[in-house]
Amino acid sequence: MSKFTGIRGRIWFKALTGQDGTMPGDPPSVLTADALIGYDQARFLCVVPDANGRFPCARHAEVGLEQAYTLAARIREVVAADQERSSSRTETAKKRPIIAIVDVKSQAYGRREEIAGIHLAAAAAADAYATARFAGHPVITLIVGQAISGGFLTHGYQANRLLAFADNEVLIHAMHKEPAARITRRTVAQLESLAKTVTPLSYDVRDYAKLGLLYKLLHVSNPEAPSAEEISLVRNAVIEAIDDARKGPFDLRGRFDSEDAQTARKASRLIRARLEEQWNQ
Repeated sequence: MSKFTGIRGRIWFKALTGQDGTMPGDPPSVLTADALIGYDQARFLCVVPDANGRFPCARHAEVGLEQAYTLAARIREVVAADQERSSSRTETAKKRPIIAIVDVKSQAYGRREEIAGIHLAAAAAADAYATARFAGHPVITLIVGQAISGGFLTHGYQANRLLAFADNEVLIHAMHKEPAARITRRTVAQLESLAKTVTPLSYDVRDYAKLGLLYKLLHVSNPEAPSAEEISLVRNAVIEAIDDARKGPFDLRGRFDSEDAQTARKASRLIRARLEEQWNQ
């Protein structure tokens, strides 16, 4: 685990909102704030470590039961509050943005989590993000550290636009290197060698960007101690992403239609086209 896991989330949450707290009744591991970004009042969400968390497997910036259900509740709170506004295309600009700041190790792996239904909690959070997006809320994810496995699927992946730092500590992947090596019966060195020619195997965020999934890579020299200029740069990038998301569409087709995706994801695009043909027969 990176020594930075979870730390960057709190740093950038405070940098962008000026706040560093939770909503009444929420666990300390979920930060929620309503703050101005550009001309919009947005809801910011972030999962952070909590050494005294109720569930031991969710104390190091993992997304567990409490975290997932809290995210779902705070997102749906915004959707419900804005629901009375007109749902016409011209009025969707009034829907509040939802900003996910992401530095999560994974989902919480634990027997208690499995018995209590972490799959339901994770689904609730992912569905809340998707519901907000389809309701016209610009959902923007800023990846400042790790975005691994079910933690990312639960918190952030359903965004209209994904932003990430071009930094060696930023990891976006299905699993960490060590378990990936065990499952594929390879060494970490062998995986790293394969990643040089097989882009999806790479743990370099710059390679991830080549898949066409990111809206933009951001260059910040020291993400743990950003300067005022760098915070302004990131803030402006988020504002730009909000404006772009409002232009639609509200689904995620842009991740397959982007210029990079058309080059790097030809097989994925072909499979989706064939599946769609069969589905519509």
